[in-house]
Amino acid sequence: MIEDYRKLSGVYHEQIIARVKPDSLGNFLFAGTNLPEENKMYRIHADTCKESDQNLSHVTGHCENSEEIVFVANNQTTLALPFSFEQEMFCKVVSNNEKTQTFLKIDSLKNDMRYAFSNYRSEANRKVNTEKWFSILQNYGEQLQEPLAELYIYSFLSDRRSILHAYYLSDLKTNIYYDNLLSRLQKQYPDTQYTRQYEAELKSDRFLISDKKEEATLPWWAYLLGGVCLLSLLGNFYFFGKNKKLKSAETAKASLTQQEQTILELILQQKSNKEIAAELFVSVSTVKTHINNIYKKLGVSSRDQVKALYT
Repeated sequence: MIEDYRKLSGVYHEQIIARVKPDSLGNFLFAGTNLPEENKMYRIHADTCKESDQNLSHVTGHCENSEEIVFVANNQTTLALPFSFEQEMFCKVVSNNEKTQTFLKIDSLKNDMRYAFSNYRSEANRKVNTEKWFSILQNYGEQLQEPLAELYIYSFLSDRRSILHAYYLSDLKTNIYYDNLLSRLQKQYPDTQYTRQYEAELKSDRFLISDKKEEATLPWWAYLLGGVCLLSLLGNFYFFGKNKKLKSAETAKASLTQQEQTILELILQQKSNKEIAAELFVSVSTVKTHINNIYKKLGVSSRDQVKALYT
């Protein structure tokens, strides 16, 4: 059961309500009265990993040996997940609850968006497509008449790790959609974690873009103390900051292209090749090519050596 809509992918122990092993044909069944009466977000995660193999990529939902599906359900929902004609799993949902299909439809739209971005990777194309797809996804979510589906879209469009985040902050200044979504959540899901989390995020992001932030007034001795601390730090940097390793690393970093520097930062944030590709709207092979160029320019041969260089 997903209470935090920022944790839509991966394995989080606080979310687990049931486990089961499939039979030799891949069939499995969950039964019992585990679900509440109202609709909530759920995820079924299937993998072939052993407990000892559940590393960071497993937790974040980027494990190569796993598949997952996110949907809306309640304790009256029946749900079947038949294999596709190509024996692919989680491509279709058969249910008595029409809301269960919404996330699959949204994922299809998101894939169309990624394709539109990948056709031409110019700055002008990015701006045009960003504005267009923000509108398409928001309008589609509103038509579904299910605020949880809109939260699924919102979590994608407002992700702080995405290149869309800057546009989201700009859109937040003038678009009344976000307030309308809050009203729909308060009406349909009052006093739930979903509504409280969304309301808190709106307040936080609006403070971030506010032109009139409150200025804190400090006593004179606080400024004096700050100045002393600053001088102390400058002194430490002057005497001990001439580390040869750091200088050479920064010099090498300066030789990287803008795209390579972006990928380097994502590597230092523990992002996988798949995550980097999704964030930059490029293929995994393109990411690998950039990483090989980064290795050559930095004089390293692995991610661990890259991290050690800047740690």
